[in-house]
Amino acid sequence: MSYAFLQEYWWFLVSVLGALLVFLLFVQGGQSLFFSLGKDQIDRKLLVNSVGRKWEFTFTTLVVFGGAFFASFPLFYSTSFGGAYWVWMLILVCFVIQAVSYEYQNKHGNIWGSKAYQIGLFINGLLAPILLGAAVSTFFTGSNFTVNKGAIADLSGASQVISAWVPYQGIQLHGLEAVLNPWNVVFGLAVFFLSRTTALLYFINNISDDKVEGASRKRLAWNAAAFLALFLAYLGFLLTKEGFAVNPETGEIFMQAYKYFNNLIEMPLVLVLFLVGVVLVLVGILLTILKPGFKKGIWYEGVGVVLTALALFLIAGWNNTAFYPSLGENLQHSLTIRNSSSSEFTLKAMSIVSLLIPFVLAYMVYAWRALDLHKLTRREVQDPSGHNY
Repeated sequence: MSYAFLQEYWWFLVSVLGALLVFLLFVQGGQSLFFSLGKDQIDRKLLVNSVGRKWEFTFTTLVVFGGAFFASFPLFYSTSFGGAYWVWMLILVCFVIQAVSYEYQNKHGNIWGSKAYQIGLFINGLLAPILLGAAVSTFFTGSNFTVNKGAIADLSGASQVISAWVPYQGIQLHGLEAVLNPWNVVFGLAVFFLSRTTALLYFINNISDDKVEGASRKRLAWNAAAFLALFLAYLGFLLTKEGFAVNPETGEIFMQAYKYFNNLIEMPLVLVLFLVGVVLVLVGILLTILKPGFKKGIWYEGVGVVLTALALFLIAGWNNTAFYPSLGENLQHSLTIRNSSSSEFTLKAMSIVSLLIPFVLAYMVYAWRALDLHKLTRREVQDPSGHNY
């Protein structure tokens, strides 16, 4: 295994984790629907318990995604998490609110009432997908940072800071400037409405209740339409914009017309992944809308979401592309999988550990099936002896 192969292999693994996270954000999408779908306390309890039994999957995947990035591409981790920390801190706070809300909303002695914690879950459901989407969009639009690897060898101690965040128009926003780029916001909103669409499909499949199912089907069409409109707009922007290309011989970074479109064309397997993913997303949504008794749209759409997101992550880093472009003082400070990865020894050692990933995924599938063995009903969430949120 060559060093170049290991770098591409680990970008693939990080991309898989990122794609799974995009799908699992349906938990956040479901939380944003608690008060519009749940008209009374029992309705909301059905919704809370439906996605509440999966929130650990999303949180764990987010942590593993960040950990894999740190281990395989530490310069990205230190640059983004150390410089754009306001964005990441907001995301972290959102997920802390989620964890506290699920665990304490029905605890004995709760003086705030369950609705207060459900509002906390709504806040997580609203902000987390938008912020994560905007952060991922910077893979294509760039961020305000500089990198100086030579600083680590400065024995004088004057400046050993490798990465630094550049002020935006004279103001140090530390990552919040990402939301000032309208295309980052468009992608964040696309992820938000995608999470709601996936959540509605999940409710239809997971909850055995005519009232909740009917309300979910009524809201599916317009949430899906909002997602598709935003996603197609962003896709048109992405495939026609200049991209951040890398000269494989010199490592020089330069702007190339239609870079991300060319990446799809020059990597046929990634193009196939993308097209199959888009088709499966549409199939899952349309079958659920057009066939009143169809309840398995989540599996078509879910697989499609993973494949589509995986393709987008791959065109951001593969095929000689800078996956974290610098908009700071020098375009050459941009990060690629070549200049930001761990050492060959580290990547090789971690690759051995990565062989355990299929077993972890198999356990997740087993746990998911065990939780969904029976459809959720009103009787179950009203049973005081059951484990309910």
